[in-house]
Amino acid sequence: MKSLLTLCLWFAACCHPALARAESPAAMISGYRAQHGEGRVVLDATLTRIAHEQAAAMAAKDKLDHDVLGPFNSRVHPSGAGRAAENIAYGYDSFPKTLDQWINSSGHRRNLLLHNASRVGVASVKSSATGRTYWAMVIAGDYERPKVAKNSPKSSKQATVAKPKSRAVEACRLKILSICL
Repeated sequence: MKSLLTLCLWFAACCHPALARAESPAAMISGYRAQHGEGRVVLDATLTRIAHEQAAAMAAKDKLDHDVLGPFNSRVHPSGAGRAAENIAYGYDSFPKTLDQWINSSGHRRNLLLHNASRVGVASVKSSATGRTYWAMVIAGDYERPKVAKNSPKSSKQATVAKPKSRAVEACRLKILSICL
């Protein structure tokens, strides 16, 4: 009986488009990336928050605009990513349709295939004024490690001692008061 139920569910998922497309956005993006030789991405809470804020701002103003909340670089800074990209869209009622639109656009496709990306955030918000659905996706690499400046102390207990510059060896016949003659 259990195997019959499993077979029926498998058949329904394969034959019914809505069930076959029930994957998460991260899984769908990962599948596309894998087809093109790029690594998989996982859903990231910080990137999802950034994407949601962008989608909500676009829906509130009913305006498709990357800069509706300010420049992308300043908005994505809290994610700690060295490289990141953003895709936006409106009017599509589902993520699969939105993803298809992005795949068919060279700039959006380039963002989906961002090299060394490992995290993604996706959100949609419906405009109360027009009913349009606004979408935002932020994709990024791993968290950057803090950069340690060269010659800086590793802790407040350590001090840096400047080393004197070495002088070139001088060939002197006679040295008086550090003057070579």
